[in-house]
Parts: sequence; C-alpha cells; structure tokens
Amino acid sequence: MFSSNDTPIDEFKYCNDLGGIINLDDITHIEAVERACGRLPKKMSFRYNPGGVFKISNDIMDNPGDAKYGMTTEQIFEAFKIMKEKGVEEFGIHSFLCSNTVTNEYYPMLAKLLFELAVSLKNELGVHISFINLSGGIGIPYKPDQEPNDIFVIGEGVRKAYEEILTPAGMDDVAIYTELGRYMMGPYGGLVTKAINEKHTHKEYIGVDACAVNLMRPAIYGAYHHITVLGKENMPCDFKYDVTGSLCENCDKFAIDRMLPRIEMGDYLFIHDAGANGFSMGYNYNGKLKSAEILLKEDGDFEMIRRAETPKDYFATFDCFDFYDKLIEE
Repeated sequence: MFSSNDTPIDEFKYCNDLGGIINLDDITHIEAVERACGRLPKKMSFRYNPGGVFKISNDIMDNPGDAKYGMTTEQIFEAFKIMKEKGVEEFGIHSFLCSNTVTNEYYPMLAKLLFELAVSLKNELGVHISFINLSGGIGIPYKPDQEPNDIFVIGEGVRKAYEEILTPAGMDDVAIYTELGRYMMGPYGGLVTKAINEKHTHKEYIGVDACAVNLMRPAIYGAYHHITVLGKENMPCDFKYDVTGSLCENCDKFAIDRMLPRIEMGDYLFIHDAGANGFSMGYNYNGKLKSAEILLKEDGDFEMIRRAETPKDYFATFDCFDFYDKLIEE
C-alpha cells in the first residue's frame, strides 16, 4: 500500500506496476494517477482527516487539523463520487490520526469513526468499500514506568465496533488492515554506543561514538529513549548527564538531564527501543558514516546483517572529478 501526500508522478506509476494499492492523500491526485497510469486502477484508497482534535474521554490525543495528511469529509465524498464515475470498482479508507498512543482506547475509537464514514459513503454513493486501513498509531512504552498497550483488548474493541456498525449495514465483508510497524519493531532494536568523551562545564556531558546519524528520533522529536549503562544495571542512578553525539548541531543529544549511574570512559550504553529508526532514517551530515547492524538471535548468537559504511560508500555517487574515481577505486 502506497501512501504519500506529495508524490512525484512516476512513483504512482511504479506502485501501480508493482500491483500495489495507491492510497490518495488529496483529491487533486486523481488526475495525477490518471496521467501516470493511463487510467485509474480498479481498486483505490483514500486517506481521511476529520480535522480538529482527536479526543479520548477528556484527553486530547493529537491534533489532526494540523497534520499535512489526508482529505476533509467533504473532499472524500467528492473523491469517491469522481472515482466511481471513472470506473473504480473497489474502494478503501485509510486514516492515521495519532502517533505512538499508549492507550487501549485509540484504535477502537478510530475504527468507530471510519466504520461510520464507510456506511455513509456506501449509503449515499453506492460504492463498494472492500477494506478499511486503521494504519498505525499503537505505540510502545518508551519509559519503564509506562503501562504497555494490550493488543488483545484493542482487537476486541475493534471487533465490537465492527459488529455494531458495519455488520448491521450489510458490510461484514469489509477487510481490516493495519500498519503496526512501531508496535512490532520498536522494542526489538537497540543502539549500542561507547562513552568516549566527558565534559564538565555548565552541565555534565557524556560524549558517545554514536550520533543522530544512527538514531534521529531524540534530535528531531525530543523523543525519550531509555538508556542502560551495561554492567551497571543495578547501580544507583545518581549522576545527571546530557548524553551527546559529535555532530555540529546542539540537538544531537540522546538524553538531556538524564539520571544514570556514574559513566566512565569506555563504558557501553544501550539505547533502548530504537526499532527500525536507525539506519533507515540515517544520513551523512558532517561526513558521518552509518554503522553496522547486528542481528541478535534467540540462542545468544549474532551475525552482522549490514556492514558499516566506508569512505568509498560516501564518495560513490560523485562523478564530476577524476580524483574521486581514483579514491573509489582505491
């Protein structure tokens, strides 16, 4: 399934050639898909954004109205009408209203919203909705004191909404899709880094041999990732540190004012819940090279599944100077 809100036209064609489902983010993309593919695919999906804020009880979960994703209620009705007239036979609805929720209520609430929309679309336009994609948003407990989601309670809530809304409307053939990448991958990736520098100025700093190149989330979101000093798991956390990388950016920090055991040079730090947000989000700012990836197996054995980058990799796409070719050859 291909979801994009600012899409080069050739990517629509590429998705269609692969047999993927194009999930349109904007009503104006209908014409773009026609130009890219020659005609509209028989199955299409649309991304919905109801606007406003998304509340559970009295708690505001997120603010879809500020998000760049999805079309309004009026637009999705108009888009379905246009697509039906142009020969689309199967329709899907997609929505992503909240990120990293640690509550069992979010998914059932989202499901209820989309199920009610689906019934209205079918009744008013006579379209065949074959699937509803609840997308992601189910989070993980990044902090040790957080209560994790119960996926079985969440699933039961979605099932209940399905049977209360879709089944009575004769829509019990609608498939439910999910995109639970963070829930499935988040807890099963970590960043291992070594303390290589310490600085005592206005604050206490620990410099490590990793940086935002290896894990961007703390730098760009201010995201919390728990840190364990390996071998000192049972020692008191009575030292306050900023744990930093070496990039020429003040936001290149894995932790700010974090209470940890006393860290000595050469100590290894394990940064938890890195999931798939390492290599895949990495970049080469300041000429930094991406690190290797190691697969830890259930029996304790391990293997390298991706080697570290080298200067040859860094310069591989330069083709304007002869001395770069020589460097690459060496």
